[in-house]
Amino acid sequence: MKKFKFPNAFVILFIILIGIAIATWLVPAGNFQRIQDPETGVTVVDPGSFSYGNQQPVNPFAMFLCIQKGFVESSSVIFLIFFAYYFVFTIVKTGSMHASISALLKRMNGRESALIPIFMVIFALAGSTYGEWDTVFGLIPIFVGVAIAVGYDALVGLAMSGMAVAIGFASATTNPFTIGIAQSIAELPLFSGLAFRCVVFVVFLSVGIWWTMRYAKMIKDDPSKSFVLGIDVGSMRIDRESLDGLEFSAKRKLTIAILFGAIAVIVYSTLKLGWYLDEMSAAFLFAGVIVSVIWKMSPEEMLENLLTACREILIGALIVGIARAVMVVMREGNILDTVIFAMYQPLRHAPKWLAAEGMLIFQNVMNFFIPSGSGQAAAVMPIMIPLADLVGINRQVAVLAYQFGDGYSNLFWPVGGIAVMASIAHVPLNKWYKFFLPLFGLMLLLQAVFIALAMAVNYGPF
Repeated sequence: MKKFKFPNAFVILFIILIGIAIATWLVPAGNFQRIQDPETGVTVVDPGSFSYGNQQPVNPFAMFLCIQKGFVESSSVIFLIFFAYYFVFTIVKTGSMHASISALLKRMNGRESALIPIFMVIFALAGSTYGEWDTVFGLIPIFVGVAIAVGYDALVGLAMSGMAVAIGFASATTNPFTIGIAQSIAELPLFSGLAFRCVVFVVFLSVGIWWTMRYAKMIKDDPSKSFVLGIDVGSMRIDRESLDGLEFSAKRKLTIAILFGAIAVIVYSTLKLGWYLDEMSAAFLFAGVIVSVIWKMSPEEMLENLLTACREILIGALIVGIARAVMVVMREGNILDTVIFAMYQPLRHAPKWLAAEGMLIFQNVMNFFIPSGSGQAAAVMPIMIPLADLVGINRQVAVLAYQFGDGYSNLFWPVGGIAVMASIAHVPLNKWYKFFLPLFGLMLLLQAVFIALAMAVNYGPF
């Protein structure tokens, strides 16, 4: 009998896609009317406008057409992944990355484990404050390399970067893409309730750091216990021995300065100049060319670097498109609003405390169907806010339930971003789940506790 082999992320998403396409034949079609909020400009659903409509089943050919549409609609993210990794790959080719890591390890001098909380705090703050998310895709390979160089593995590198960003994104203090939009729809003062969310941030990040350091110590003591033992990470692997004798020259320092400078420019321009995915991609591509020119690479070498980088990161980019196709199938089959309508019905007549916890479960499940934070806020919050008013729950609690459900499950649902991150880090999804599922169970429990606490302290202002 053949041993069961866990399918890769692309296959899992394709199976989900087939299941959703079948569902369009079975689930009644329905729609909410969309209206534009004149104050915020956000298009939201009218919660009292749901009606059933004509069935629009997605046939097999239409499903493949939805895949094509998914790739087109997510093309900005796909090219961001390609160009961000090209930039990082070019820096690695110059030896600057290895030299900077060597200098860092010499400075740490036996205190390498401190790198885990330091970087996790930095990434989590980025996710929590200005909503860092997509840019981290291009940085994950760096931290996979750092983790391997200090005696850990790719899982630790992924946790240090991708997981930390997701924890910060979910523990949103001032995240404009989630809290900002949700509170605007709920007509709450912008970023109100900040102190409570700061406590949430500290607790969840502390748990994430503890979990990561616990695993890191285990494999440091016994490398054979690594969940990803023997898995090839390609050019991301950095052996400690290969770092010896590398000079962190002025030219290499300038190259690393360009890396941090590019990130700083992207962050500033995103917050102040309205940059988004296309501009980020251009910035990474431009920075990669600048580094190539500084190191006097020929046009042929620059092209070869771009092609090699794209080949190495291809599966992660493809997963973005297939994940988007899942949402396209639900939209084309006209069943997304039916799912939303059906799921919130049981909450309407529940006691306050149960309805609050039910909202949390609802939002965690909805993140499978609507993995976009801002998209979920626009689709679900207009329903949750009247429901909260009807049951007698503060609107701030409803926003908190949305924040939790939208955020932490990004690390669980394969459509929520983790499949992309894991593929970039060369971590199979089953290995990720082996590492993360117990932590996710703990996070779910903490979410429920904080919802109960929010109810107990009358978390508001209203």
